[in-house]
Amino acid sequence: MSSILELRQDLTAQLTAAAARAQQSGALPPVTLPEVTLEHPQNSAFGDFATSFPLKLARAAGVKPMEIAQKIVALLEPCPEVERVVAAAPGFINFTLKAGWLSSQVEAIWRAGESYGRIDLGRGGRVQLEFVSVNPTGPLHVGHGRGAILGSTLANVLAASGYSVQKEYYLNDAGSQIDAFYRSLYARYKQSLGAEAEVPQNGYHGAYMVDLAREIITEKADAFLSMTEGEAVERLGQIGLDKMIRQIKADLELIGVTFDIWFSERSLYEKGQFQAVMALLRQGGYLVEKENATWFMSTALGEDKDNVVIRGDGSPTYFAADVAYHYNKFVERHFDKVINIWGADHQGHVPRMKAVVSALGISPERLTIIISQMVTLRRGDELVRISKRSGEIITLREVVEEVGADACRFFFLSRTADSQMDFDLELAKKQSAENPVYYVQYAHARICSIVRLAEERKIVFDDGDVSLLASEPELALIRKLMLLPELIETVATTLEPHHLTYYAQDLATVFHAFYRDCRVVSDDEAVTKARLKLVAAARTVLAGVLHLLGMTAPERM
Repeated sequence: MSSILELRQDLTAQLTAAAARAQQSGALPPVTLPEVTLEHPQNSAFGDFATSFPLKLARAAGVKPMEIAQKIVALLEPCPEVERVVAAAPGFINFTLKAGWLSSQVEAIWRAGESYGRIDLGRGGRVQLEFVSVNPTGPLHVGHGRGAILGSTLANVLAASGYSVQKEYYLNDAGSQIDAFYRSLYARYKQSLGAEAEVPQNGYHGAYMVDLAREIITEKADAFLSMTEGEAVERLGQIGLDKMIRQIKADLELIGVTFDIWFSERSLYEKGQFQAVMALLRQGGYLVEKENATWFMSTALGEDKDNVVIRGDGSPTYFAADVAYHYNKFVERHFDKVINIWGADHQGHVPRMKAVVSALGISPERLTIIISQMVTLRRGDELVRISKRSGEIITLREVVEEVGADACRFFFLSRTADSQMDFDLELAKKQSAENPVYYVQYAHARICSIVRLAEERKIVFDDGDVSLLASEPELALIRKLMLLPELIETVATTLEPHHLTYYAQDLATVFHAFYRDCRVVSDDEAVTKARLKLVAAARTVLAGVLHLLGMTAPERM
């Protein structure tokens, strides 16, 4: 039994072959054929697949699109899964699948169970996903949550697509920001013990630093006051850093985000990788000394300006550390593909990162950088700017505690990463069809209630005859269910997980319509069993999508 992906590939090949035969026979001129793409029409009255191939070919061929469509249709080989093929104005070719083949997909989903939709697009290729990677100098805010959820969802989809995926958090545990954090914490520690101290001007002034200092005092009392300032700053700072990292991990776990590796920036210097990569760039002629600093010659690779990698005082820049880190990813750890998810403030960093990867002899095509844009919080029409709790920035934890992890994940994924988004906290809490999270999860709960009813009545439907599923509401649901493998392929290829949220809502809508129009458990035993198998398949697919989104699939609501 062919899958929807296999059928699409077969039809694509047949269209290409038919156009080539038309050229060989002289029915079409011998011009270069454009790529054939098949799409699903929004209206099933136009078929299950449609292609605009004749429209693409018309200009080069100098032939009317409808004429091309008719010539190609006449030369297509019969396909056992296809009921009919028609040329449609102004130059489309539409394929309608046989009801019997459509209903057979219910059996395929039923037999595959949780593995349905998994594909082998990646063929075991090693992909590293690096996301969040916020400096461990403060709590996570809402924008960080968006990138975290985006990354973890992409990891789920890529794993379902046959890739070997590693999720990584890059810990900026070295450099000037960490030094400022250490000194800020030491100042707050002394102040909390009644000693004179001033937070550095470039330090961290948030109230959370006072709370952190007091927490350490509870555990260590005034032990650090008897030390030299240098020793106290280092030891106290390390304790504070460890606590911030633990808090970040805990906050991420609230939204179901975990990492395989927490990679230390400090290790790049301790293990000599930073020095090694600087030597490679120098040997390649990409480093020059000027203006009392060491510069990477980005302009030699087409960039608008060069970039400092080592400052005049000998300290490396953030960019330099990133160079060493990406050398580690590609050369030391041999990832086939690296995907970074960065915040909006890193937009300008993308071209120079691509340039330096190229300078290291690595194809920049192997590096993908996704920019996650800002999130604006609202309560209906009211803009939310500050935390009710602290009067400062709103943390990710506060939002999760108010609306729940599932709502956070769905709403953050409901827009493309490169678009700014409004997050309506009041809408996210509504228990009505107006809230897409509730709407989708309620569909799953309703499915589960139907299956429970069958169990209570001791109806066994393993032998349900899916060929009985031929009504339009049934076929509409089947058409939507069988799209899951294509959906996974699309998200894995485009790295755009918002398609999952759209599909989940569409599937819920089609299921609710089926439930309205078709009585599942009835006096007709054969139809009951067939429809129960369809309902069970719907549960498999909807739960699968929710799990890819990192959400729960509730059985009761």
